[in-house]
Amino acid sequence: MSLVCYPQLPSDTFVTRFRCLLKRWFMRYHRDFPWRGTRDPYAIWVSEIMLQQTRATTVVPYYQRFLRRFPNVQALAQARVEEVLQLWQGLGYYRRALALHEAARILWREYGGQFPRHPDLLQRLPGIGRYTAHAVLSQAFDLPWPVVEANSARVYARLFACPEPLTSSRVQRWLWQVAKRLLPSRWPGLFNQAVMELGATVCLPQQPRCDQCPVATRCQAYRQRRVADYPVPTSPRIIREVAEVAVLIHDGNRWLALQRAPDADRWPCLWEFPHAEIAPREPLVDAARRIAQELTSLCVAPSHCLGQICFTVTRFRIHMTAWCASAQDLEVALSPLHQAARWLPLRQLRRFAWSTPHRRLLTLLDNWPEPPRSPITST
Repeated sequence: MSLVCYPQLPSDTFVTRFRCLLKRWFMRYHRDFPWRGTRDPYAIWVSEIMLQQTRATTVVPYYQRFLRRFPNVQALAQARVEEVLQLWQGLGYYRRALALHEAARILWREYGGQFPRHPDLLQRLPGIGRYTAHAVLSQAFDLPWPVVEANSARVYARLFACPEPLTSSRVQRWLWQVAKRLLPSRWPGLFNQAVMELGATVCLPQQPRCDQCPVATRCQAYRQRRVADYPVPTSPRIIREVAEVAVLIHDGNRWLALQRAPDADRWPCLWEFPHAEIAPREPLVDAARRIAQELTSLCVAPSHCLGQICFTVTRFRIHMTAWCASAQDLEVALSPLHQAARWLPLRQLRRFAWSTPHRRLLTLLDNWPEPPRSPITST
């Protein structure tokens, strides 16, 4: 079914005035980020991938370090995946880094490191969707491709009092129509950045700064005094509480680290300690033994609890208890979740790329060795 244009698309008069007001505001108030001072499609692409689901201020140091190490497509394409993951460490959503690396290899192999100028070609690369392709091409080459992402979608939802949640496929089609209608043929990349900047700094999800908005008088939500009602909320996400045990297995001063498989649904190719969910009413010590056996085939002797960390991943709130355990044998047989295992001293383990939760577990070992204790047995 084709989309009925409701809310209606803006008039020519509205479009002309909106572009003028927005451009004037952006040129005066935009934040100064390093990726805004370049037309290099590679540098813009790296920034766009890093900015997905990550705050811009957080991205800046990662972006600068990444470009120093991998200044162009060729450098990234020829890098080892371990190097890429180490520089990405702490940004999260590590599948982005793997896709970035693989896409660079394809760009170097099939396009000589050059970026194709049509979004359909760019979207064939791993990790590049419609938004990313349009953002790169409009900012690097001033090609007239509109963008819609979380910030610009929120601006449009309030500007035109969109009566449905943004997650609706019908609304998504309408948003792209609006973005295309408003996009100027001259400096489209600047316009796209301006709309996103407005959403990121003024048209905020909570407590929007309408008194600072250059287009407030043209915003239907503002004129109706219903800014807080837009975008129309979706059903709240249900967070599931999960209890896990991580087993930090040692043989003297060497610790066992496992590398996740490339196709793992979480933290692909990163290093971690054996961990898994606790069964209902399962004692923690028994869970530690079971998890070590299932993931490594090792028989271990748990000695003591090192502490607990909590973190959220997608719709799960995970409470992970870390147990120290000594190995009774060293022959590791991996489960399908992992691709490699290493026994190494703590200082060498720190050189690997770890997920954020498991880097926190590493800090629990800073005071190792602990006074020896007898293994705990369950009753």
